[in-house]
Amino acid sequence: MSDAPKHPADPANELASDNSAIDPRDFRNALGTFATGVTIVTAMAADGRPYGVTCNSFASVSLNPPLVLWSLGMFSQGLTIFQNASHFTVNVLGASQQALASQFAKSSEDKFAGVSWTPGLGNAPVLTNSVANFQCRAANRYYGGDHIIFLGAVESYAYNRQEPLLFARGGFGRFLAGDGKKSP
Repeated sequence: MSDAPKHPADPANELASDNSAIDPRDFRNALGTFATGVTIVTAMAADGRPYGVTCNSFASVSLNPPLVLWSLGMFSQGLTIFQNASHFTVNVLGASQQALASQFAKSSEDKFAGVSWTPGLGNAPVLTNSVANFQCRAANRYYGGDHIIFLGAVESYAYNRQEPLLFARGGFGRFLAGDGKKSP
């Protein structure tokens, strides 16, 4: 007899049919113990309007070639904008940009009201004063449960030494170095 974990033949079907033994709320709480950076992913809609969404599912995939990923809920308002965009920009937020993260996390007719930005590759907005930005060509999409995973080929990037904004356990925070002091 093997001690290997036993997995259902089709995990996606298991979750879709509400037969999972894992409690979704408790699972989300467990995932929340993993601190992430906070980003706003932007793209230009086909009608020429900028669109953006707060996202903490951003991750690096590969250095060579330079690839990143992020995911968006299957029923998100802007899903078709990102599915049809040739490019997107991942704007990494700084510790002082919590209000901006909240602004882009809410449904709104004009999330860009009062926001300074410049058009990047494919006209995807590059937000002024972000800690870093990664301008990406939309390389591929993958279905992952109730989300779509977007793979981006990084074509341009920039960064500075400002302190990043973090998110954990449902709230915003800051990074403290091992000695209890803020990182340089």
